[in-house]
Amino acid sequence: MTEKRNIPGFVYKLMLLAATVIWGIAFVVMKDAVDVLPPAQLIGVRFFLTGLLMAVVFHRSLKGTWNGPCLKAGLVLAAVTFLAFWVQTIGLADTTPGKNAFLTATYCVIVPFMLWAAAGKRPTVANIGAAFLCIAGIGLVSLTASALTMEFGDVMTLLCAVFFAAQIIAISHYSKKFNVLALTVYQFLFGGLLGMLVGGLIEPMPNLSALTPEFAFNLFYLVVFASGLCYLFQNMGLAHVAPAQGALLLSLESVFGVLASVLLYGEVVTGRMLVGFALIFAAILVSELAPARKTSEQREGAADYDADEEYAPVA
Repeated sequence: MTEKRNIPGFVYKLMLLAATVIWGIAFVVMKDAVDVLPPAQLIGVRFFLTGLLMAVVFHRSLKGTWNGPCLKAGLVLAAVTFLAFWVQTIGLADTTPGKNAFLTATYCVIVPFMLWAAAGKRPTVANIGAAFLCIAGIGLVSLTASALTMEFGDVMTLLCAVFFAAQIIAISHYSKKFNVLALTVYQFLFGGLLGMLVGGLIEPMPNLSALTPEFAFNLFYLVVFASGLCYLFQNMGLAHVAPAQGALLLSLESVFGVLASVLLYGEVVTGRMLVGFALIFAAILVSELAPARKTSEQREGAADYDADEEYAPVA
């Protein structure tokens, strides 16, 4: 506990920021990798290899955590995380990395409303205004001008944002009760097994001739950097940064995702899409920055709420 207290708070925020840069590039990497492995199998292999790697590196942190409550928490996180990434990857196969990145980031706007449903904490006026801004932005980014319909990939990406919102709340809750490193290991091991199980049941087997060195590099990036390092940064960061501030920092992933898509994937961003991206990002800022101006009394109440033993939003 002493080591944790000696680490300045801004270091945990830098961890979250670094994760967003790596994840931004990962949108392009995933776009290529999903052409080789179907979504569930890709997520399963990625997560399981990450879990094995982290179990070896942090094996000392696993001592004393092989118990029912900790394993259950890891399983809950694994299920929510797998669903989020699986649905996101399905959407990515039918949309561009830039659109996938920004539509995923709408989870920041969803979090306050999910907290309302889970614990009865009403959204602020700013949260409601952010929701309208976000809806307008989604319309500009995703709706076709002729038929006012959304592409399948965009719909799936918005669905994944709901799961990511649940994941943020779950990590913030469980990281206060269990060892963060052990929790992250179980999150990936169980998520990987779940992905391989689902993929083996409903997806076709991959073409082995498509497993090229380029795919191996993409998988290495996803396992070591986009999964292992980033989730270690996220889970440690969210354990020491307020959920609203953490969600705000993580939302920058969308900006880096669009930049990576334009520079590495060659995505063409239209003026209409730019306005939509701007509205979505403005919604994220309004939703997350405005609540930060609460009084100290309200903050203390929020802290008491976060520590509430009865709060189990995704169990």
